[in-house]
Amino acid sequence: MGFTAGIDVGSTYIKAAIMSEDRRLVGKAMLHTGFSLAEAADQAYHKALAEAGLAESDVAYVVSTGYGRYQVAFRDVQVTDLTAQARGACYFFPATRTVLDVGGQTMKASRLDPSGKVRSFRLNDKCAAGTGAFLEKTARYLGYEIERLGPLIETSEKPVTISSVCAVFAESEVINHVSEGQTAADIMHGAIASLVDRSLQLMKRVQMEPEFTLVGGILRFATMARAMRERLKKDVNVPPDDLAQYTAAIGAAILALRRLEKLRADGAKRETTAQTRAALVG
Repeated sequence: MGFTAGIDVGSTYIKAAIMSEDRRLVGKAMLHTGFSLAEAADQAYHKALAEAGLAESDVAYVVSTGYGRYQVAFRDVQVTDLTAQARGACYFFPATRTVLDVGGQTMKASRLDPSGKVRSFRLNDKCAAGTGAFLEKTARYLGYEIERLGPLIETSEKPVTISSVCAVFAESEVINHVSEGQTAADIMHGAIASLVDRSLQLMKRVQMEPEFTLVGGILRFATMARAMRERLKKDVNVPPDDLAQYTAAIGAAILALRRLEKLRADGAKRETTAQTRAALVG
């Protein structure tokens, strides 16, 4: 059996996914991106291989994606993260028509056609107030590690209002809320609600339609999906466990499988043609 790999080189984390030919996720790994993208990508890849119990020689095709996709030296081809996220979202939820990806430095909304191809997309404005980086910065100001935000937000009684679209002004709002005695839980809940507002604006700009699938690192906080359901008044999909962070890597691995199948089919055709010509000559 052949295997393929997808490497998603994001601004904050690098994710690697190993897929079998029957489209099973057999290995995955995630590391901080750090300064050396090429080295971190290699480390994440080998960590995923180790989890799958595979060697490099077992992997027939590698596709890289993400903003640092060109830094993956061992890739066979690279694709945009929009394309990879679309394929990954449809892997979990085949009827997906709108994808929202909330990452560390960017937010993207895309609308898909029935085959899973991107029909339209929009990115957040340059300001970081609409990304996970704002949440992390707010958490650090409040004295919390990002890993502790989930349980903290669950204790919130009422989210505060954070209306600024600029990260600098939004940070000033956070400072004002602290000085007024607002709880850390309510402030972080307000930051999530602010993120949802910006998400909805992007989704409207791509003429969103159900099914809605949410992906990206921020989706490890259940509050984000719950707030989105409340605002949309519709259900939203979120990949299970921690896989919302791996969607692009999984999508890249699936695209690698499709490419591998095409190469094999083309090879079989050439072999058949050569055999036919040889028979005619004989």
